[in-house]
Amino acid sequence: MTTLAARFGWDALKARALALAGRGADKAGAVPVRDWVSVSAGRPTRLLGFDQALVWVVVALLALGLVMVYSASIALPADPKFARYAPTYFLTRQALSIALGLLAALVAVQVPIAQWERWSPWLFVGSLLLLIVVLLPFVGKGVNGARRWIPLGVMNFQPSELGKLTIAMYAAGYMVRKMDVKEKFLQAVLPMAVSVGVVGFLLLAEPDMGAFMVIAAIAMGILFLGGVNGRMFFLITSILISAFVLMITMSEWRRERIFAYLDPWDEKYTLGKAYQLSHSLIAFGRGEIFGQGLGSSVEKLHYLPEAHTDFLLAVIGEELGFVGVAIVIVAFFWLTRRVFHIGRQAIALDRVFAGLYAQGIGIWMGGQAFINMGVNLGVLPTKGLTLPLMSFGGSAIVVNLVALAIVLRVDIENRQLMRGGRA
Repeated sequence: MTTLAARFGWDALKARALALAGRGADKAGAVPVRDWVSVSAGRPTRLLGFDQALVWVVVALLALGLVMVYSASIALPADPKFARYAPTYFLTRQALSIALGLLAALVAVQVPIAQWERWSPWLFVGSLLLLIVVLLPFVGKGVNGARRWIPLGVMNFQPSELGKLTIAMYAAGYMVRKMDVKEKFLQAVLPMAVSVGVVGFLLLAEPDMGAFMVIAAIAMGILFLGGVNGRMFFLITSILISAFVLMITMSEWRRERIFAYLDPWDEKYTLGKAYQLSHSLIAFGRGEIFGQGLGSSVEKLHYLPEAHTDFLLAVIGEELGFVGVAIVIVAFFWLTRRVFHIGRQAIALDRVFAGLYAQGIGIWMGGQAFINMGVNLGVLPTKGLTLPLMSFGGSAIVVNLVALAIVLRVDIENRQLMRGGRA
């Protein structure tokens, strides 16, 4: 803990956090919340508030995402592949996913963080089992050569999304358990690297390199924030980067994606590997400052593939222009920054698991949003990653909301502790 405190100045932050209790810290959007259950004594307590701004930003992103998914998918039923779908099919499915996600979030926010910490190893093992199950031909659903989904009737469940949540929990709990040996590579870093390696092997078998990149970033970020020796951290980071480079160089179609990204207007790539990227860039160009108007995108009319999932931001850019894209970017930046702040505050209150978990979720939301935006804008090579909270996707929306609900629980318990209560 001394290394953690020295790195981030958490002793001073803790003193400031505790001082807020005497100055009415609930002015920053806190409202009464009743009948929560205290993990310490098992009897009812009153938690005095939660971060309303965080909730409203999430709700705003969900609402904008719902509108844009409807707009981006409105022409899909004209495609023979989706001929049996009604024009509102994707809208209703997205609305159902949001409703299920909000219901799951209401349940998750009532579970004390101490309970999540006890469950974290078992949840991680459960996600590993699901990553194995999805590879079974008679269970997993294959789409475009990838086997990533388990059909559940109301939605297709993607185990890799659950893996992002459970790796954040597992890595946070792991660092709490290994705090005394975090300077030793074999005892602190190697076991975690093996765990990430197993997850990576299963994800690459699907294949889903994008999810592997996000999961590796979450795990490595938590190790770094947990105080792992800097030299060991950079060593394992170098190994991971080398592994990604090796996978790209050994895979012809991945190499082609890189070359297409470097020159998307080359005739060789424009109608091939750079087809999505070139039409995404055209969409942003048509949007200019204020956009063509909601519903007026041309690229979504069967020119831009996956417009309602991976390339939703391009449709936002075409219809709402630079202003709409800027609002989305600022919202995700604020969301990531706020989640990190909640994590730092938890660690200042000596709640290491809660703090590292929250910061892991910040890495996930911010990192995945950054990659998706970078791909849409042509800053990064094309990769199949959705925009959190906004792109069409059932299990992704549900897991995103559960992850943020647990962060909200961290904030609730932080506020309770700062007012002299127990979490």
